[in-house]
Amino acid sequence: MGDFSMNSPRRILSLSKNRAKSFLVPDEKLSGFAVSEEHGPKPSEVYGFVGSISIVVATVIFFMWAYIPELWLHSTGITYYPSKYWAVAVPTYSMVAVVLAIGFYIGQNFIATPPPTSLNTMFGKHSTFHLLWYYTRIST
Repeated sequence: MGDFSMNSPRRILSLSKNRAKSFLVPDEKLSGFAVSEEHGPKPSEVYGFVGSISIVVATVIFFMWAYIPELWLHSTGITYYPSKYWAVAVPTYSMVAVVLAIGFYIGQNFIATPPPTSLNTMFGKHSTFHLLWYYTRIST
């Protein structure tokens, strides 16, 4: 009963070979949960959690700076902060940069693509018409 086959649902599937071993604690045999040899969160999970919390805090600070009147900020003792101009300018510049990048990408694709009237769109080196033309030239 201690040796399980490869198709056992109690076997832990792992992508890494060094963590492939697992064992069942006697109390957990009934529940079907296996305990891995390594405990704790993975570094990628920690980085993701810290990153998401940092983004939320930065967004709250940004909106507080952008929407709270300057008199309130001065009354709380906050006197050194960027101009409110940048609260509008940075998102606007970012959106314009994204639109220009998309337009540049589409334009680059139009430049790289032959026009629809070009015979290169019909007769390429891998086209059926090219092969038919090649074989008819050889046979005659």
